[in-house]
Amino acid sequence: MSPSPEPSASPETAEPSSVGEGSVLTIDELSAKAGTTVRTTRYYASLGLIPPPERRGRVAYYGDVHLARLEMVRALQDHGFTLQAIERYVTSLPPEATTEELALQRAMLTSWTTQPPERLTRRQLDKRAGRVLSDAQLDVLLELQAVVLDDDGTHFLVHPGLPLALEMFDLDLPLESMVQATAAIDRHMRSLADELTEILRTQVVRPFRAEQHTPEEAARMERTVSSLRRVTLEAVVVGFQRAANEVIQRSLRRR
Repeated sequence: MSPSPEPSASPETAEPSSVGEGSVLTIDELSAKAGTTVRTTRYYASLGLIPPPERRGRVAYYGDVHLARLEMVRALQDHGFTLQAIERYVTSLPPEATTEELALQRAMLTSWTTQPPERLTRRQLDKRAGRVLSDAQLDVLLELQAVVLDDDGTHFLVHPGLPLALEMFDLDLPLESMVQATAAIDRHMRSLADELTEILRTQVVRPFRAEQHTPEEAARMERTVSSLRRVTLEAVVVGFQRAANEVIQRSLRRR
């Protein structure tokens, strides 16, 4: 008489077997690697943000592609993207996308800011600003996009540029001039961002995707894209300084 199988608390937490190439993970191990909870992972799965697991009998297993998609979801959410926006993007990815392709996509899409926006009430926003903001000042902050009204209409998403916007309130400048200056900066920065992104896409990313690469090469490209962000930001600052100095020199020559 054969022995009865040992009971298992959950099919998804059973011991994995090392079958095939790549990682073979239970939902507990998948969640731990991605830095999330099992409950959150199941919730993401219910939204279709990660593909269904491979089932072997009553046991559910996850692999490297599941981990790559979950890491993308986590990275995008940590940088301020809503679940709705993430869901629209992730569901548009081809099912056959490899872990290397997903890692490159994550590097391209992750926000350039170093911290996600804070979600605050009006009272919390006043406290964060260190002052009671007037309605006029709040309107300016909204126009400057230092804060954005959340979808619920009662909270504000506070971006890293808030301290700079608040500092301008302390200068002897008309509020309208601040709005106009910010609009000019935003207009030119959008155009510059579009052009630089197109160069990156056509000159770097597209040739990279045209060839097969090892996971190590894909990871190196992901680091390269991250480094390009720092270099680009520094180049933008230097470029503006050079252009501003040229304006000063032209003005002095005219005088």
